[in-house]
Amino acid sequence: MFHIGPYQIHSPVVLAPMAGITDQPFRRLCKQFGAGMVTAEMLTSDTKLWHSRKSQQRIIDKNEAEPRAVQIAGAEPAMLAQAAQACVEHGAQIVDINMGCPAKKVCNKAAGSALLRDEALVTDILQQVVAAVDVPVTLKIRTGWSPEERNGLNVARIAADSGIQALTVHGRSRACRFKGEAEYDTIAEIVQSIHIPVIANGDITSPHKAKQVLDHTQAAAVMVGRGAQGRPWIFQEINHYLQEQKTAPLPSLEIIQTTISQHLEALHQYYGDYLGLRIARKHMGWYLQTLAADTVNTHMADFDWSGLRQTFNKLEDCQQQQHYVEQLFDDLIKTIEEQAA
Repeated sequence: MFHIGPYQIHSPVVLAPMAGITDQPFRRLCKQFGAGMVTAEMLTSDTKLWHSRKSQQRIIDKNEAEPRAVQIAGAEPAMLAQAAQACVEHGAQIVDINMGCPAKKVCNKAAGSALLRDEALVTDILQQVVAAVDVPVTLKIRTGWSPEERNGLNVARIAADSGIQALTVHGRSRACRFKGEAEYDTIAEIVQSIHIPVIANGDITSPHKAKQVLDHTQAAAVMVGRGAQGRPWIFQEINHYLQEQKTAPLPSLEIIQTTISQHLEALHQYYGDYLGLRIARKHMGWYLQTLAADTVNTHMADFDWSGLRQTFNKLEDCQQQQHYVEQLFDDLIKTIEEQAA
């Protein structure tokens, strides 16, 4: 348990904002499974671009669970401050600034992790955004621009001195992108050097890894990103392991089926039939990867998981997608029963 401003976060496991993934249906699902906090997809700081359908669907909804957190990205201090104010007007209770994204299309605009090269600009951005709003402002960074230019500690101190109320650190430099293993020594050093909550991010894909990182860094929490794709119940698994010191049983096939069906229905309702159908394909692909990994030691490993995904991706009707899920789990449960007989 930790605090971001006046908000008490009851679980030390939070969901990372991921563009194109952590939309409203997925955030609600992760929250249901015990995520202490969820953050909306990254928004550009240029509010003139917020009128597109994509941006409108990324703007926070005042009916979402508290604390309502949003993430903004940009390189102009005044523009970021204005965007933060607009987010608050739409209902945001926490504004997160992205200085961690390694994507070329973000860094080419000198935003995201590209900002880590200019500590003076970092200072200006943080001070202006903090001054512009009366809600907590948080920051996400990487350990530095490259392994040779690892200035995450300097940026962390700037953040704490500028009024940032929580800091997330991804255990890779910008140059590393998502390659290689995350390192946590820099995060541990940052935790010892500043007085605000630090959230450790990078390769948190299991309950054991979450505890290992929390123990090593002494961070207030861990942030799960890719580890939640196709496995939103990972928050429940990590919370159980941290509290009970033992691994939770895997969710039953019935629970997983219900989760997938409800997720698909939420996507169809939120985006409409055309777009919801297509976004559902991406999530179903991740669910199938998870099922394949979890059944690797059973006869279900003989399932043609790649073929199942290809078949699902060819479906052109929302009801067909739901029927496909029902049939898939009927087959899985029948296989288990045959094995037990």
